[in-house]
Amino acid sequence: MAIVEFFEKPGCQSNTRQKALLRDAGNEVAEHNLLTEPWTPALLRPYFGKEPVSSWFNPSAPAIKQGEIQPERLSEQEALAKMCASPLLIKRPLLRVGDRCCSGFESAALSFLGLDITPEGHTNRCARDSAHPAPSCPSPLVQGREPANIEQ
Repeated sequence: MAIVEFFEKPGCQSNTRQKALLRDAGNEVAEHNLLTEPWTPALLRPYFGKEPVSSWFNPSAPAIKQGEIQPERLSEQEALAKMCASPLLIKRPLLRVGDRCCSGFESAALSFLGLDITPEGHTNRCARDSAHPAPSCPSPLVQGREPANIEQ
């Protein structure tokens, strides 16, 4: 099928289920830590396509939930700068197949990537799923940054 570059928050149960769906559909999944990638605006921007800036953010990120950051009030450049500085803000997973990129794990995004999966019941964020209870995502550990695995 496809090689899927999968940028995740390590330990996220939703991301774990999403990777399993991709593998079960015959895809190869190359896992990357979203939180330690050395993101730049130029590397991050392609994942959001024509989506509005407010949809680029993880609504479960503490800074969003607490109202410290209001995505709908940010310009594209401001949003990218904030997400590069704090990757926990990024809507996840980030996915890349070849030269196609997207964020989130919705049917439209997967279809755009050419993946034949119906992710019903799965979300793009860490949350408890009533049908499949799972622990919430662990807090991110800020350690040394790993080298990027993107060539762009």
